[in-house]
Formats: sequence, C-alpha cells, structure tokens
Amino acid sequence: MLSLLLFLVSSHFERTSLPPNVAGVLDPSGDPLTSANNILVLGSDRRQKDSKEPGAETTGPGRSDTIMLIRTGGGHGARLSIPRDTVVEIPGHGLEKVNAAHEYGGPAESVAVIKNWLGVPINHVVEVNFENFPELIDAMGGITYTGGCIVSKLDGGAADGGFTLRLSSGTHHIDGEQALALARTRENLCASNETDIQREEHQQALFNDMKSQLLSPSSFFRLPLIAWNAPPAIISDMSGPELLAMFASLAVTGTPPTHVLKPTGQTTLPSGEEGLTISEVARRADVARFMAG
Repeated sequence: MLSLLLFLVSSHFERTSLPPNVAGVLDPSGDPLTSANNILVLGSDRRQKDSKEPGAETTGPGRSDTIMLIRTGGGHGARLSIPRDTVVEIPGHGLEKVNAAHEYGGPAESVAVIKNWLGVPINHVVEVNFENFPELIDAMGGITYTGGCIVSKLDGGAADGGFTLRLSSGTHHIDGEQALALARTRENLCASNETDIQREEHQQALFNDMKSQLLSPSSFFRLPLIAWNAPPAIISDMSGPELLAMFASLAVTGTPPTHVLKPTGQTTLPSGEEGLTISEVARRADVARFMAG
C-alpha cells in the first residue's frame, strides 16, 4: 500500500508531461490492464546538459535512439522494435530515417509517422527520461544482464568526460549508469560487425532484465524506493493509475519473444547516409504477428 501511494504521489508531482499536441495523434483505448493497448516507447539521443561530447545535442527533442512498440492489456503480450535507421516517408521531409521524426516534431511526429507507416493504432506514448533513468535502475538494486562482449564510449567516453562501458561476454550485475550506457550504445567496439538489429535486441534484453528484477523477491523491500523513482524516469500521456495498470499488465502477461522489424534491403538517402528498407510484404507479416500477440 505504501508503494502504491508513493507511486501515485510521485507520478503527480515528479512526472514530466508530453507536449499537448501528442493527444491529437493518439488513438482512443480502454484500460491498459483489461483492454489491448499499443504503446510506443521512445528514447531520445539528446545528451544531458552537462555533456562534454563535442557537437552533442543538449536541447530540442533529439532523434529517437529507442523505438519500440509494446502490445499489452487484456491478455495480450507482444513487442516490436524498429531499427532507428529504417527509412520511411516523413511529411514535409521526404524519405528519412525513422528516428528523424522525433527531431522534426517530437513524440507527436513519431506517433503520426510510425502508425501511418505500420498501419496500426497507437494508444499511448512512453518516453524514457534518460536523465533520471539511472536512479530508477539503482533504486531497483541494479539489474542482471546476460549477453556478449560490449565496449562502448558514451558522450565521447571517460577520457572526454563521458562514460565508457566495458562488459565481457557473460552475466553481469550492472548499475544505473551502466544500464543507460547499454541502452544508448550505438557502436560496440568489441563487435564492430554488429548492426542496428543487434542494438535493438540489446535494448529488448535490457527491458526483460528490468522486468525480471521488478518481479524478483529481492525487490520486495525496495518497492517504496522503486515506486518513488519510476515516474521521474517516464514521460507519458498516461496518468499515475494508467501507468500502474500498464505495469500490472506487463507483469501478468509473461515475457514475449524478442522481435525486431528486420530490414530486407538498403538505400542511400539524398544526404548520402545509408538507410535500411523493409518490403511491404515483410512489414505486413511483422505487424500481423505483433497485433496477434
């Protein structure tokens, strides 16, 4: 009861709200616990204000480093990650990488572009507030992550005032700063052949690890601290009770298999950047699998 009260109080006073124009592009839905909801999870590449990385963007919405659709509620459970380099049509800008939608128009533009491209309703948005994300992970007592070797330098790496992540292949108990670095890793120096697909798989694995930690017996005595730190790490259109219903639904539906919208080709954009493409047939098959989950 104390954890519930702290979550509701924190979500009222500490949670950051999305821009008001987001409501106009979201589709109506029922309760996140009892009705199927499609939730778009975004994580911006905007750096923290004290970043020392040369050329780092510390203002504006930034591009979306993380793009994941979650289907939950009413017994449903599915996840679909969209590689940030996937090429889509962005109104007024032509063919661009999908993560540019967030930079052009924030979460509202991301919602509009993604739901038009995939042909699915989007009922809610959750943006990860990276400035507060480490505190949430630390409140959970850290998380246990299993995966291959990862070496990455965030915000220029430790030598430039950023952070260097080093994880050997295997299982590690990581803290909030390490979890944030893992979520934001673009280039794995330990495996230079990794693509954006592996990056999305790392993010889904991190999501699974967070869920497992929350449901573990060791988190029972930490629930009040977790409940207080969760809302500041989340920027969403959902109210405190709706967020609670979403978390409850995610807890009871189990862990769906990791699925990434895999590209079928590549293309060169007018800017000279290389982007990923996916055929209409492949896209429809992935969407059908997601909606059936």
